[in-house]
Amino acid sequence: MELEAVKLTYDNGVAFVTIDRPPVNALNLEVLSEISRVLRDLETRAEPMVVVVTGEGQKAFVAGADIGEIHGLTLETGRDLSRKGHEVYGKISAFPWPVIAGISGLCLGGGMELALACDIRIAADSGRFGQPEVNLGIIPGWGGTQRLPKLVGTGVARELILTGRVINAEEALRIGLVNQVVPQEALRNTCIELAKTILGKAPLAVKMAKRAINEGITMSLQEGLKLEEECFGKLCASEDMKEGTLAFLEKRKAEFIGK
Repeated sequence: MELEAVKLTYDNGVAFVTIDRPPVNALNLEVLSEISRVLRDLETRAEPMVVVVTGEGQKAFVAGADIGEIHGLTLETGRDLSRKGHEVYGKISAFPWPVIAGISGLCLGGGMELALACDIRIAADSGRFGQPEVNLGIIPGWGGTQRLPKLVGTGVARELILTGRVINAEEALRIGLVNQVVPQEALRNTCIELAKTILGKAPLAVKMAKRAINEGITMSLQEGLKLEEECFGKLCASEDMKEGTLAFLEKRKAEFIGK
């Protein structure tokens, strides 16, 4: 698979998807298409995995969309670009295995929306976050107006989107935008260790937990509880559940097989 602006490396179940478009890893239609191709390739692999999305270098995770591309948009092409972003980021959100965003430097606009589509966000202390689209006469168009309020609450999301204010990593941690803040030099290893921790759990349970959270968040409480009941029941019929509970009773490490 030939790629220009996205790099894929895979090692023992940890897949690194790196945006590499100097100088600030800005996103355009081609980069979005390459991300989509990488996700399709990873979905064909049967083994359990955790995906880590990151940006090349320390200057930026992704500083946003390509402003030159946006400048030429019209009503119709603007809708098309928004729809493309929704499609690709929807694939990240719906990816069957967990996706971690490893963020250093600038994480703005479409870059922050990319991070929002991931399951877990780990930030270096250099991280800077914001949805500054109002400064350009537009709004977040790749999910920011929808995912950000669900993550940090409507009040905080309104303030960030309406002012375009950029915040540092510590404030991002305080408002719940990121899960951890680590020194810049520890970012990659922190993501790898977190991925390995997840990979040590029962694969079917990890996939089912992600499904229950992702689908349940759009449902009423009662609908979500029904979904949880269905997922729990399916897992109780799995070999991994029998192994996990037996290993606990026998005080040994479980050997999961994903069945």
